[in-house]
Amino acid sequence: MKFWGYRRSNGTVGVRNHVLIFPTTICASTVAQIICKEIKGTVSAVHRHGCGHLGEEKEHMIRVMAGFCSNPNVASVLLIGLGCELLTPALIAEELPKVGQRFETISIQEVGGTTNCVAEGKKLAKKLLTEAMTARQELVDISELIMGTSCGGSDAVSGLTANPSLGVASDLLIAEGGTVIFSETPEMLGAEHVLARRAANNESRNRIWTMISTTDANIKSMGVDVRGTEPSPGNIEGGLTTLEEKSLGAILKGGTTPIVQVVKYAEKPVQKGLVIMDGPAHDVVCNTGMIAAGAQVIVFTTGRGTPIGSPIAPVIKVSSNSTLYKKMRDNVDINAGTIMDGTESIQTVGEQIFEEIIHVASGKLTRAEILGHSEFAIPSLIPTL
Repeated sequence: MKFWGYRRSNGTVGVRNHVLIFPTTICASTVAQIICKEIKGTVSAVHRHGCGHLGEEKEHMIRVMAGFCSNPNVASVLLIGLGCELLTPALIAEELPKVGQRFETISIQEVGGTTNCVAEGKKLAKKLLTEAMTARQELVDISELIMGTSCGGSDAVSGLTANPSLGVASDLLIAEGGTVIFSETPEMLGAEHVLARRAANNESRNRIWTMISTTDANIKSMGVDVRGTEPSPGNIEGGLTTLEEKSLGAILKGGTTPIVQVVKYAEKPVQKGLVIMDGPAHDVVCNTGMIAAGAQVIVFTTGRGTPIGSPIAPVIKVSSNSTLYKKMRDNVDINAGTIMDGTESIQTVGEQIFEEIIHVASGKLTRAEILGHSEFAIPSLIPTL
């Protein structure tokens, strides 16, 4: 099975052909946004980081930023910095040649302020955009796809409709040689025994137990019992009663195949198949981590509704119930509520999601892309100094 993608010089395949304007520090965010707005055809990501990162968090930030900027959906990137920050464009740029990513850098202080930086940045962005426009789509095997899965605002039927349907699509993609990532470690609490049984090897099994127990312990160290505070108010209003109920429904997104690898946040998988990423349950943060790890497409299930997208990767929305689908039709791509309505099955909706993934990978725009949603966020590991 094949889709139309953009083959990169490093051998990876993108489903979009973006030129990314990326500020390495919050101080350069406005300049990046101005350039993006004035150079049509570019995209930008805004964040609050760049200074005050120490030790492990510094490496974490570099991994996320460099991974995001080198996602196969990005033809090239313009890195914009201030000049005195910790995470300078030069520091992030050190990682990009390792994966063959095309880039340019510019610094506000070096070129003499905002006005000069915008002017010079526009020239560089135009050059990168001209180069990117020479790329042509070609038929590539679906085994080249990495799909990220996420869920947000689950309701009482998410674990009966949208999530298991996405699980069917996950199994179908993996059967074709592709890779599926699912994350949100807090939403695995109470389901760790199920996941551990599915591990393909002892290393993955041990990492599953360790990452979930560590997450539980970290939450308790703050004086909070997550099992007593989750599900969230929105989940409860939607009909969920316990964290375990939420978790057992959430993990269905990954389908039924063995878990071949467990990776840390924004770490690129080295094996094909089903991969767990250790990361937060925050919707935008979760998506950012999987995209930084190489996911070209995200499928996002929801029972309460969400508009979020990504600056560089299409986010396909799947509603768990038909009421939500009708209410937020402009935000939702597929309705899994037809399962509860009795007009479709988990298998048929899963096949529909799989077909949509292929169409979107070949260029079809998602609702989030049409509406211009481009949310981006990186989690902090420690307080920023």
